[in-house]
Amino acid sequence: MVVVTDASPIADLHAATADLDPPLAALDLGALRANAADLVRRARGVPIRVASKSVRCRAVLEEVLGSGLTAHGGFAGIMSYSLREALWLAGHGARDVLLGYPSVDRAALAELGGDATLLDSITLMVDDLAQLDLIRSAVGTTVAPRVCLDVDASLRIGPLHLGVRRSPIRTPEQAGQLAAAARDRGFRVVGVMTYEAQIAGLPDTNPAVRLVKRLSAAEIGSRRAQVLDAVRAVAGELEIVNSGGSGSIEVSVGAPEVTEVTAGSGLYVPTLFDSYRSFEPRPALFFALPVLRRPAPDIATAFAGGYIASGPAGAARVPKPVWPKGLRLIGTEGAGEVQTPFTGAAELKVGDRVWLRHAKAGELCERFDRIQIVDADDRRTEVPTYRGEGRNFG
Repeated sequence: MVVVTDASPIADLHAATADLDPPLAALDLGALRANAADLVRRARGVPIRVASKSVRCRAVLEEVLGSGLTAHGGFAGIMSYSLREALWLAGHGARDVLLGYPSVDRAALAELGGDATLLDSITLMVDDLAQLDLIRSAVGTTVAPRVCLDVDASLRIGPLHLGVRRSPIRTPEQAGQLAAAARDRGFRVVGVMTYEAQIAGLPDTNPAVRLVKRLSAAEIGSRRAQVLDAVRAVAGELEIVNSGGSGSIEVSVGAPEVTEVTAGSGLYVPTLFDSYRSFEPRPALFFALPVLRRPAPDIATAFAGGYIASGPAGAARVPKPVWPKGLRLIGTEGAGEVQTPFTGAAELKVGDRVWLRHAKAGELCERFDRIQIVDADDRRTEVPTYRGEGRNFG
């Protein structure tokens, strides 16, 4: 369990940003680097591809990727969530970008097809013949885009589907047929991805969840090997066999056929990671709100704050107040669009700050133009988020 105390880096972030008016977002650089090092340790020499959706800040991507890939592992490449994002990142020098999701953006595909450097730098994700046909119509007939096949990694037990609803490609036969169709349409089939959301995205807080994770790991391990045999029979050796997420690195690297894992949320450590038992991350990204008024002796009301995370609606998607200690959201109001009241706030005064953590990682960057990065010497560097660079990719 992650416990944030008054001795936490929040006090340093608070001091380093004291001259700024909140709302603001602040990143503890020491915690970010410690989390990156821990992800590398957990990957045991397998390269880590950075999930940009969980970062959404070029300066942080550059910080993490700048650590390089050594004989002992490290970070290499980006998993992008949008083709327009991938084109933008490639325009800033990224040369190994794997889309995590299919794209049907015809204009972006046409731009990809018209640039040899982009074609060699970006790998599209596909799981359907219709996607191949749409891509081909957009890029033209004379180029050979790189594609990776997304293979469903969910666990199915009878009628139960445990995992996210992603690819319709599940069996070795389906994967082989899609690889052959891609090859016959002039694509370069360079990889296979299996994202085990039911392993990576669930905290291992009880025996039932841990059992599901063990069953899932065994099932996808066996099925992935068969899928790879079927795809290689069509496409030859593959450059990419991608798997996992921040919460499942140890499981993914245990499969010898996996050439890389993906991680992103484990860098910032949002609250959805607080209940994982397999590792002990350090929260790195926080945001501060200003106290506007005191409607009651035990209540302080702050400006803004309704930064609700995606996913199934519920308490787990709501921001968590972490400093000063003892603050709680009010059940009838929660985190609001333009104001957020807190109980347990007897000591707070108008003009004070409340520090919170978001439930998910990169989504917080959609709320702020800038992040204040604070290093070990309490030096502050301001960097733009995607939003601060005028970019919104959905």
